Amino acid sequence: MSLRHLVLAACLAAPFAAHAQAHGELVGPGVISTGLQETSAAVTPDGDTLYFMRSDFAEQDDTILVSHRADGHWGTPQVASFSGQWHDSEPTLSPDGRRLYFVSNRPVQSGGAPVTAAMDGHRFTGTNLWYVQRQPDGHWGAPVHVDGALNDGAMIYNPSVAADGDIYFSAHRADSGPAYQIYVARRTAQGYATPQRVELGDVAHNRMDPAIDPQQRFLVYAGNEGDSLGSADIYIAFREADGRWGKPLHLSGEVNSPSLENAPSLGPHFGELYVSSNRRDEVAFPKPRDTAATLQQRLQEPLNGSRNLWRFDIADVLRAHGIER
Repeated sequence: MSLRHLVLAACLAAPFAAHAQAHGELVGPGVISTGLQETSAAVTPDGDTLYFMRSDFAEQDDTILVSHRADGHWGTPQVASFSGQWHDSEPTLSPDGRRLYFVSNRPVQSGGAPVTAAMDGHRFTGTNLWYVQRQPDGHWGAPVHVDGALNDGAMIYNPSVAADGDIYFSAHRADSGPAYQIYVARRTAQGYATPQRVELGDVAHNRMDPAIDPQQRFLVYAGNEGDSLGSADIYIAFREADGRWGKPLHLSGEVNSPSLENAPSLGPHFGELYVSSNRRDEVAFPKPRDTAATLQQRLQEPLNGSRNLWRFDIADVLRAHGIER
């Protein structure tokens, strides 16, 4: 069965979900999306520059890359000016494009030890939140550590920034329950307030990788609310009139599949959604007999089971909930 048939079957299996009508598009096949792991797209407001994370399969060596688009094609990615030495991941841009946030294990104080975290008696690579600011010459400035309680525990993942500066992120904190949950740190005149858990339902369900609408009208995230087609799918929740979040809706169409979907982010155009997925083309047996060269080439291409970047259009979902732009 082909990849497209698998996705259509997934669509039919979720008739009561929020429907995304447009077909998915693999982002930059062979250039952006490769046989390695690519996640966490961050696209500039003009749509012509893409920051993303590339890593090994074990995700022990994460680096932030940047690619520029010219004549409709993405250029060869380069290591971002602020990355390449530490475990840097999950870039996200402020809505105006003037600030780029990311998480890293780099020392908080110059010359210090890399950040580590602990959970259930195990120590592992930790992350703190940092940002770089766009300078008058167009380049990024030096990385700045974001101070405040949002970095407590050194487990902050996939930040997303609203137009007013509020930062949404996922973490495992004291009130997370057994899984990860989504939090928001409100920006105040004195800095960032203590993070609050975003109430989306039973904390027994895992929720990660928030992508907040700049006006905070809706929230897209990765998790499993009990109806996921794979280990994690993409959901959307809308802000209700009383300010609370509505029941999360499972995005169907081609956004979700029986594979892993995570790390959603919003593009600069209305309804534009980027997602990381490890969906792959199935191999039909008997296959044409491989040589060592054809096998090597095929296993290094996208859709080999590694995570790639995909672009979708959820404009119809937003319009169905009264959001027009």
